[in-house]
Amino acid sequence: MKKVYLSLAIAAAASSPYALAESALETFMKESKTNVDFRYRFESVEQEGIDKDAAANTLRSRLSFVSGNISGLTLGLEFDDVRHLGDDDFNSTSNGNGAYPVVADPDGTDVNQAYAKYVSGGFTATGGRQRINLDDQRFVGGVAWRQNEQTYDGARLQFGSGSLSGEYSYVSQVNRIFGPEGANATLDGDVHLLNANWGLSEGHKIIGFYYDMDFDNAAAASNQTYGLRYEGKFKPVSVIASYAAQSEAGDGAEYSTDYYLLEAKGALAESFNWTVGYEVLGSDDGTKGFQTPLATGHKFQGFADKFLGTPATGVEDAYIGAGANLGPLKLALTYHDFKAAEGSANYGTEWDAVVAYPINKQVTTLLKFADYQADDYASDTQKIWLQIQISL
Repeated sequence: MKKVYLSLAIAAAASSPYALAESALETFMKESKTNVDFRYRFESVEQEGIDKDAAANTLRSRLSFVSGNISGLTLGLEFDDVRHLGDDDFNSTSNGNGAYPVVADPDGTDVNQAYAKYVSGGFTATGGRQRINLDDQRFVGGVAWRQNEQTYDGARLQFGSGSLSGEYSYVSQVNRIFGPEGANATLDGDVHLLNANWGLSEGHKIIGFYYDMDFDNAAAASNQTYGLRYEGKFKPVSVIASYAAQSEAGDGAEYSTDYYLLEAKGALAESFNWTVGYEVLGSDDGTKGFQTPLATGHKFQGFADKFLGTPATGVEDAYIGAGANLGPLKLALTYHDFKAAEGSANYGTEWDAVVAYPINKQVTTLLKFADYQADDYASDTQKIWLQIQISL
């Protein structure tokens, strides 16, 4: 009987709030993951009309922490520090060096993420500062290419069941790439992001989306956008087709315009691939172009970033690319032909090239080049990037 009483006493102690708290804390710490990441980049910009060439040496240092899972709940915390090395011979948008071309990587230390996430079956709820990347990031993304990443303060609900999945996010503040301080650091207001995905069959799906962006400090960028996206695989070719309609939101001036995308890609052989596409960001009679204020713009319309803000007459981008995977070495070359969506202006052309090589699992290297030749829009611009990233 003494052994029975002793066993019951031990069980009672183990199930007490103190024991449960200690067990939860042990799980929280023992199953947590910490990552340290360093990304050095040299970016050179030569731009017609600006006498001085930009030469930016920047280092992003990142510390990330994700806790262990306690009954479906995890906590995440991430700090970023961006510093230029040596002379700041570039316009970071906040260092006052307007005599140089822009390299939008200002110095700063910031909390990049701070969130609580709860997962139960096919349901996920995340609250706090977090990444939100929707589809190909054409409308909502993190701009992770820049040293200061774009993250979102708000709540995100995601669900999935069988061939259906979807999500809704409410965002009150967008933390932009221009650093934690300054007039351009944030977009504030009410942002609603609704995205639903339906898998028609294996390799085929339709995505419907509605984005309502009402910014207190950027009325001209406020918009309501809704549309459909289709992704299909027809061996050996994959196809993407997308359409969206956009109008004003909040206190923005009235306008209405459209977006179109048609892209096909495939493989010529096991190691070679190709892409061809046509993307249109429309215009409302030449007065205002289709807005994408939360997009990862660097992924689209050329690496030279000449069209991060859509011209009033819109933009048509006809592009063709080829790539090769030679062992761990990856090569890609893309050509763009830009025209106005409204009117007959020929904006210009651009060549983009990328060489990526992972030295090992912890160290990756990247070399990129962009050459924009202006015709009726902006100015001739050449950019070169050399990047080394170390993840520990």
